[in-house]
Formats: sequence, structure tokens, C-alpha cells
Amino acid sequence: MTRIIAGSAGGRRLLVPSGTQTRPTADRAREGLFSSLQSLTDVEGSRFLDLYAGTGAIGLEALSRGAGAATLVDDDPRALAAIRGNVEALGLPAVVVELEVSRFLAGEPSPYDVVVLDPPYELDVDPVLAALVPWLAEDAVVVAERRTRGPAPAVPEGLRPERSRRYGEATLWYFSRL
Repeated sequence: MTRIIAGSAGGRRLLVPSGTQTRPTADRAREGLFSSLQSLTDVEGSRFLDLYAGTGAIGLEALSRGAGAATLVDDDPRALAAIRGNVEALGLPAVVVELEVSRFLAGEPSPYDVVVLDPPYELDVDPVLAALVPWLAEDAVVVAERRTRGPAPAVPEGLRPERSRRYGEATLWYFSRL
């Protein structure tokens, strides 16, 4: 079962799975994310990877802002139904991957210019960030959303911290590839 939320990608309402498993990034944080990305990299024409995609809102927003390609990765069946519905409704050419993120990252690396990960707050992102490094193009930017009251992510070899931005309960941590 899905529900429609006020959040949007490209100005359209999105489907969100019912329940508490999926926590969509707030509109304000998503606007802040893309504003900050503009100062760090060029989203237009980029290869964009949305890990723990949830509703697909971040990757779909990237496509609506001119990203050349977006891959949306999630393994929750309800989230995947919402993602596929949102991709279809918006008519954007996103690639939806039904796979647990660690299994996806264990595959053959393909370079991405921008990666956003918004896993459940309980999940330790440090191993995910480390596994992500081989997947990053030169000058890539990585953004991890975490609980504001939680610890900062550890910076793995191959990444450099850039900044963090707080949006209520969520903080976005920005990294760039060395």
C-alpha cells in the first residue's frame, strides 16, 4: 500500500510506502541538498546514484535538474513499488535496482559523479562509505543523510569531508573524492 505525500520531484507529488520503514527526505533538506551540490559539482549531465532510494525522490529530482542518468537502489518491496510508480508517473529515465545496497556495492564498480545515501538512521554508514569509494568518478561528491543527534560518519580513505548542513532531525554530510 502506498500513499501520496506533499513532497515532490520536479514539482509533482510522489508515492510513499505506508508505514515507518521509509523516511522521505524533507522538501527543505532536498532543496538544501541540491543548492549545496551546485556549489560542489555540476548535477547537469552527471551520473547520479541514489542508495536506499525509498521513494526515488532524490534521484528523480536529479533527473529533473538535468542529471544525465540516475540509478535508484533499494531492496524493500513497498519502497520499490513506490519508486517504480514515481518513475512511471514522472516519465523520467531512472534505472531501478532491486538489491540490498551492500550487495550492489559488492558488484563491478561503475563510476558515478554524485551519490546520495539516506539509509535508516540505525544503519552504520561507515562501511557503506568505504565500499562506495571504488564507485566514484574523479571529483565525485557523496552526501550521507544522518540523524542530527547521531555521530558524524567516519571518513574513509579516498574521501575528504566538505561540509555538513543541519535540517531539523536530519544532517547532510558532504564528501568529495580525493
